[in-house]
Amino acid sequence: MKHLLSAADLDRDAAVHVLDTAAQMAATQAREIKKLPTLRGKTVVNLFFEDSTRTRISFETAAKRLSADVINFSAKGSSVSKGESLKDTALTLQAMGADAVVVRHHASGAPHRLAHAGWVGSSVINAGDGTHQHPTQALLDAFTIRRHLAGTDADREGIGRDLAGLHVAIVGDVLHSRVARSNVQLLHTLGARVTLVAPPTLVPVGAHAWPCAIGYHLDEVLDQQPDAVMMLRVQRERMGSGGAGATGFFPSPLEYTRAYGLDARRLAMLPEHAIVMHPGPMNRGLEISADAADSPRAVIVEQVSNGVAVRMAVLYLLLAKEKETWA
Repeated sequence: MKHLLSAADLDRDAAVHVLDTAAQMAATQAREIKKLPTLRGKTVVNLFFEDSTRTRISFETAAKRLSADVINFSAKGSSVSKGESLKDTALTLQAMGADAVVVRHHASGAPHRLAHAGWVGSSVINAGDGTHQHPTQALLDAFTIRRHLAGTDADREGIGRDLAGLHVAIVGDVLHSRVARSNVQLLHTLGARVTLVAPPTLVPVGAHAWPCAIGYHLDEVLDQQPDAVMMLRVQRERMGSGGAGATGFFPSPLEYTRAYGLDARRLAMLPEHAIVMHPGPMNRGLEISADAADSPRAVIVEQVSNGVAVRMAVLYLLLAKEKETWA
């Protein structure tokens, strides 16, 4: 496999191999010297056409921990702001000798276009495209779930395991969420049962054909005792100007919080072993309360650190000699 563009690119064995490799990478990050020489001489370009903090820094950290050279490219302040096309930007990167291009773009399908149009010969990793896909986020979420729920005392990382038998509820703004789409695909591939929970206005057309269940009442789904609850950010910036309440997606922020927010009462409904997740950044007081976000069962900060290990694994498997083993 040369590119990682979608969670659908990974079958069960490939996904487990990435997670196992990420566990090995995570183990190296507990050492005093965290840097590995694996990708010395390789160049990774972070090509971000959308604002990002966690994902960009995570990829940059992952590449540097593997000793790769990193070039950070932001559309703001670049020739893109002067009207340069994606093609011309890609040709410039190709001329610079990039070995991997990590791309985030506001247009769904842009990373696929970059990978298959013949503009670059490097590996392309999708770091989020429009409302379409965010495969490394799904991988780090699966990695986090597996560490907490699929391991044993003898094997805390759950090495070699999928997520069979686990129930994951994904709650909130599914319509605008590339995280939800990628997680539904990957968690299903890994054997988990997924339930989407959202107001009808925030469920995408065609979602009933996805490999998941759909619910419209959060309390009813929590009564099913899910093993993990993933809260999604309400993406007001994709709902048009004027704020969420003015768009018709839901009556008001207060009504949304009452119906779909994770608060102390709903947190108490979860089984004792259940974990609370959020891809960030959080709208505290909207989709998640401080009680839930700061609860001991919340693994939100851990998701960020796990993201570095997962992205190290992806870069390693795409660019190092072992990449043939997950092709």
